Amino acid sequence: MRVLHAVTLHSPTGAFGGPVRVALNLAHGLRDRGHAPRLLALADGFGAVPPTDVEGVPARLFPARRLLPLGFSGITSPALLARAGRLVRGADVVHVHLARDLVTLPVALAALRAGVPLVLQTHGMVDPSDKVLAKVLDALAVRRLLRGASAVLHLTAHERRGLDAVLGTPLGNAVRLVNGVPRQEERPVPEGPPRILYAARLQARKRPRDFVAAAPEILRHHPDARFVVAGPDEGELPAVRELIDGLGLRDRVDCVGPLSPAAVLDELRRAHVYVLPSVDEPFPMSVLESLSVGTPAVVTASNGLAGAVREAGAGRVVRDAPGLAPAVLGLLEPGTAKKASAAAHALAADAFSMDAVVEELLGVYDRAVTQARNQA
Repeated sequence: MRVLHAVTLHSPTGAFGGPVRVALNLAHGLRDRGHAPRLLALADGFGAVPPTDVEGVPARLFPARRLLPLGFSGITSPALLARAGRLVRGADVVHVHLARDLVTLPVALAALRAGVPLVLQTHGMVDPSDKVLAKVLDALAVRRLLRGASAVLHLTAHERRGLDAVLGTPLGNAVRLVNGVPRQEERPVPEGPPRILYAARLQARKRPRDFVAAAPEILRHHPDARFVVAGPDEGELPAVRELIDGLGLRDRVDCVGPLSPAAVLDELRRAHVYVLPSVDEPFPMSVLESLSVGTPAVVTASNGLAGAVREAGAGRVVRDAPGLAPAVLGLLEPGTAKKASAAAHALAADAFSMDAVVEELLGVYDRAVTQARNQA
């Protein structure tokens, strides 16, 4: 089966975050089953000639052009838009990682017009919004796509309710599909001074300053602890650096910038605890990757993985920022650390295995293809 995965942006720094990681993980899983996945996206940071594959997955990448000062929503490629119809017609299924932007919306509309089976996955990026641009895009395209897609994949009940609200009526084509993570070897519980990691985009919703603000209390109990802030800046880096300086933590907190996927896994293996303070996080890949190597995670109660982490004992769930330091300190206790590490690794392997996710996704694709044939 030829499957075209369309996502907004691919870059060496992982600027677009989880949706690209999800698309690539699914593509690897499909390829392992003998299918032919292909990635379609804008490219940034590769120079004049983007690569023709990403991690071994064939890719059609177009240099990004910024048309509007609206973050990812303001970038596009006239060349991609001109070729969208031909690209979707070359696929048996078009799987669009949908956002309100000038890449995934046009590609999804092209698939709908061409009658190619269309599967949407929104990753929490399409939710009710009072912004004028969002309302315009919803009226012009988003609702039409939600109604016309063969399936709309959602991660959580909260995301499903948001999609229903955008459409204005319950979705009749909704399918719950969790994010999966490739199986990894469990890392030994690290020795030496505690190493606490934040690895996500530096944006306000991710709350990197809460991570830094928790450091003094942890240092009071573990004076030799080190803290690592990794990820591309989306506006929070100056404030993070200012807080580090204000708390006198320059010799304890390292801001290492964006990392490659392999380097993120290396950092996760070295870390004693992974901390993601973000709120309303649907299903973060960084937490799944942390669990996959056996690194316990601290997340907030509004994180889509909070229930699984709490139930498995794979980390700690906190209500708000003041709970971060006590949660980390608890996971640094030797006996607790060993148990939480084993629980994290088991949770990723049992509940979020890539094999199980791809198996379920192939069922979604088969139903979409059958539906399209019956309607032809």
